[in-house]
Amino acid sequence: MIFVTGGARSGKSAFAEALAAKSGLEVTYIATAVAFDGEMQARIARHRGDRPPSWLTLEAPVNAAEAVAHARTPVVLLDCLSVWVNNLMFGAYTDQQILAAAERLIAEAQAREGTTIFVTNEVGSGIVPDNALARRYRDVLGWVNQRVARASDAAYLLASGLPLQLKGERGHP
Repeated sequence: MIFVTGGARSGKSAFAEALAAKSGLEVTYIATAVAFDGEMQARIARHRGDRPPSWLTLEAPVNAAEAVAHARTPVVLLDCLSVWVNNLMFGAYTDQQILAAAERLIAEAQAREGTTIFVTNEVGSGIVPDNALARRYRDVLGWVNQRVARASDAAYLLASGLPLQLKGERGHP
């Protein structure tokens, strides 16, 4: 398992996609975003255009663990945990249900053969949000990120397009 985090526009998705591509193996891309408006439709289209056409895509805005379990390629790239947590929160999942879903996701990734790459946003470096919902999101995503990072074999933090390896053998995810 490989964990890739960073702020908005830090280059984390491009870095994760490059890791997957450099394997030379078949890749399943698990997309968690929902095209709920024109701007999101454009973002999703841009992300699709960035990926090789040979990659398989599974859309899993809520059922990420099941998508990982059903992926049959040697490499799985899930982009991203932060959107997935958002989807669960707005699906009326409790914090405990979200953390349990994250544990199932980790278990499925650990059970499969091959590499699973998780992309997420680092949301704990800014100011404390001014409303309860945003604070809850920051907290729950932070807890999910900690669990996935701890379970991963390698972890990277992206800043301004530059990766800093936080965990794992240097140069070898």
